[in-house]
Parts: sequence; C-alpha cells; structure tokens
Amino acid sequence: MMPLRRFDIHQPSSAREAAEMLARFGEDGILYGGGTELLLAMKHDVLRYRHLVDVKVIPGADSIDLIGAVLRIGATATHRSIERSELVRAHLPVFARMESRVANVRVRSTGTLGGNLCFAEPHSDPATLLLALGATVVAEGADGRREIPVSELIAGAYETSLRHDEVLTEVHIPVTGPERRASYVKFSAHERPLLGLALVLDTPDGGETFTGARVAVGCVSPFPCRHEDSEGLLRGARSEVEQRLPETAEALADAAELVDDHEGSADFKRHLIAVFLKRAFLTAVRGEDAA
Repeated sequence: MMPLRRFDIHQPSSAREAAEMLARFGEDGILYGGGTELLLAMKHDVLRYRHLVDVKVIPGADSIDLIGAVLRIGATATHRSIERSELVRAHLPVFARMESRVANVRVRSTGTLGGNLCFAEPHSDPATLLLALGATVVAEGADGRREIPVSELIAGAYETSLRHDEVLTEVHIPVTGPERRASYVKFSAHERPLLGLALVLDTPDGGETFTGARVAVGCVSPFPCRHEDSEGLLRGARSEVEQRLPETAEALADAAELVDDHEGSADFKRHLIAVFLKRAFLTAVRGEDAA
C-alpha cells in the first residue's frame, strides 16, 4: 500500500458552491462524503485527486423526510442513520433492513448513501434495491437542478451519468401502501455481496394475485439490471407465477449479461439467481420485508 498523496479538503456551504468547486478544480477535484471507498482507492494509488470537496458539512444534506408519498433521503445520510431511522423503518422497512446488512457497522456508520451511489461499485446493495423501488436522485450543478431515475444513474462499473460538476443531493423513493410487497436478498462472502436481488410485487388481494412486478439483480455484472420480460412472468395468480420462477430466473440471468470473473463463473451466478429469486418471492409474499 502506498502512502496517500497530498490533497486539500474544501468545505462548501451549499450544494451549489460544491458544484462550483468541482467545476473549478476539474479532474483534480472529487466529492468527499464518507470516504470509505474513495480514500481506500487513493491509498492504493488507484485514484489521484488534489482536492476533496467535503459535502458532509452542507447543512441538511443528511436529512431524512417523508414528503407526501415520497421518502427523501439526503445524500450524506449514513447507512447507519438510514438503518435506524424511524421514518424509514415505518414506511420502507425493506430499505432499512437492507441498510442494516451493508458491510459492517464501522462502514455503515461512516459510509453515505450518496457516496455509495456515486462510486458505482458493482458489488453494492443500495443501487439494486433502489432500481426495483423506482427511485430517483436529485443532482445540482451549475446549470441547475435535475432529477435522474436510478435506472439511468449507473452507467457502468464505477461510472455514473452525473456530469463532473454535478452534486447528488437527495434520493427520492416512492412509498406505497400494504398492497405492495418487497424483498431484498443477497449472497455474500466476507461482507462483499456476490449477488443482490430485489423484488417488488403489487398484490391487491394479499399475495394470491400479482398485478405488477419489478425485479432487479446486481453484483453479478457491471451494474444492476432490470428486465421487463422477466417482470411480465411474475404477473398473474400465485400458483402460476411460482411455476414460472425457473423460467423467470433464466430470462433475468440472460438479461444481466453475466461474466466469468474471480468471484464466480457465469454458470454459478445463474444458479444463484435461480435460488435467490425463489427466496425473494417467498419473502415478499409472506410480507417479511413489506414496502
């Protein structure tokens, strides 16, 4: 491990000022939230920056609020604060439970939701669940403010669609009633998720019929994947949907463009998707992680 190169930390008073700093520093500048992955990469000399823009000091950047039917989470809210938030537990328990299983308590106490999304690490939990929940993020830059679906935010491994001078400020997650069931299941090795699978089912009759579905798989390819054809197979009577789960898993695995790597072969990942889709389905139907 190489020693950290010298860098300066800048503390803006607003997201707009942070964006202006990024524009001024150019490729030498980067946003700094929890720093759990950024500083590690800098220690290994994988990334080099002379200026870190500390967004944790921006007033209200870590807020968690419920506005109408939308849960709004500030980008600098830590995984631990989200996990323990009464608002999140009451209105989106599936998200609180997912956050409670991110890495370990040290990482959760330091790492931020916004930092996690902006780093776009392929082996990460939040993006997969947020994709299935239909979440969006808010970004602020020199040209103003825009809202981006999570489905468009992650562009590839360690790559997002954010412009260099844009600051991710909030994550917006729709909250619905008891007719929507959700679950998130994962397979990990040494705290590193090798598979994450999120499932959301619309069931007006308590789990016997499904009128809508969203399914996302992550950690098995460069970025999380949703597949509409797979979701179509998850609609209908419960008995029919259960019979189609193997077919659904195959379609989802095909869409995910699985790759062979040091964490498993494509065939192994395909097997994991089949096993964990069934687990996610049963968890959702039982309402154990009701959204």
